[in-house]
Amino acid sequence: MKYKRELVVPRRAFFLFGPRGTGKSTWIKQNFPHSLLIDLLSNATYLDHLKDPSLLKKEALAYSPDTWIIIDEIQKITALLNEVQDLMENHGYKRFALTGSSARKLRRDGGNLLAGRAILKQLFPLTFEELNYSISVEQALNYGTLPASVNAASNEDRIDFLASYVETYLREEIREEGLVRRLESFARFLDVASLAAAQVTNLQSLARDSGVGRNSVRSFFSILEDTLMGCWLPAYRPRAKVKEIAHPKFYWFDTGVLRAAAGGFRQPLPSDWQGRMLETWLFHELSAYIHYHACGGELSYWRTPSGSEVDFIWQKGSALVAIEAKAAKSYQTKFTAGIKALGENLKIKNRFVVYLGEKILKDGDIHIVPAAIFAKMLSKGDVIGG
Repeated sequence: MKYKRELVVPRRAFFLFGPRGTGKSTWIKQNFPHSLLIDLLSNATYLDHLKDPSLLKKEALAYSPDTWIIIDEIQKITALLNEVQDLMENHGYKRFALTGSSARKLRRDGGNLLAGRAILKQLFPLTFEELNYSISVEQALNYGTLPASVNAASNEDRIDFLASYVETYLREEIREEGLVRRLESFARFLDVASLAAAQVTNLQSLARDSGVGRNSVRSFFSILEDTLMGCWLPAYRPRAKVKEIAHPKFYWFDTGVLRAAAGGFRQPLPSDWQGRMLETWLFHELSAYIHYHACGGELSYWRTPSGSEVDFIWQKGSALVAIEAKAAKSYQTKFTAGIKALGENLKIKNRFVVYLGEKILKDGDIHIVPAAIFAKMLSKGDVIGG
């Protein structure tokens, strides 16, 4: 099934990054039907350009400078970026779409990012708006929103796909690219890091639980981030008298992949897992909306040692939006405690509690919203604006 993605086609050269399986190649083919496509996932194309990177220039010069030139999985041959830069500077070719599932290899191999000549874009798993709200929140939390998972015929097929995704990541992204010396150490770390997702990150504790050194844990997180498997959410530090937690949280890019990495399809998960899945899904929806709609601002979380917490804070200038996630089907007044504590020191534009119930409620100026309804409000600009 084809989906209309929210990502707007740039007018100038761009990098398009996104984890494997998010639909980068499909999006490219839908939006650039009359282009020169260099698909480095094709063995023959890969070998031809690996042996002779200048082949790209010969191919490009056979087309008009107004032609879009697509290079799929550019990180596989970073030397091609030098040819792209030459074509841009000396031959008048400006329309390049360069896709990749890892920025790490580009930096590691000394690949340039075209010195600002190409903007950076990202493709996320499917958002609820892109899905036209056709699946349940429960399905999204359990199996994620990668296109192959959404389109699978059954939950069993979704589980098979997600388990294979994690195995392929370890095999192709990590081992074949030589990102770590010992794959077994990284695999142990992956088990522990997935179970610690969406929580305040303690590197020393993770190092102890995974049996690897603290510096290795820090390096392994960098690999997860650079291969686009997840990213950090920093702590919000308002200028107030309250002492806050300073450590960041790490959020995976997709709930289904996270559940597979944590072994959740074959063993029981921690009792708070549903809450962490709701947070992970909300983080994905918020991040995608902010990127696709060029809202700007920053996401963070707020927490104090005494336990007051707000899962997400979006800030742009003086504008603040606070969002708390609760994996419960009925509302309780205690759900607003963190947002109210934060609001004692700051002026907040909008305040939300997102939960798994069905009723839309209001507690003072705090909106209590079912998760699916929140996704619709977000897409309409009713949460953080455009």
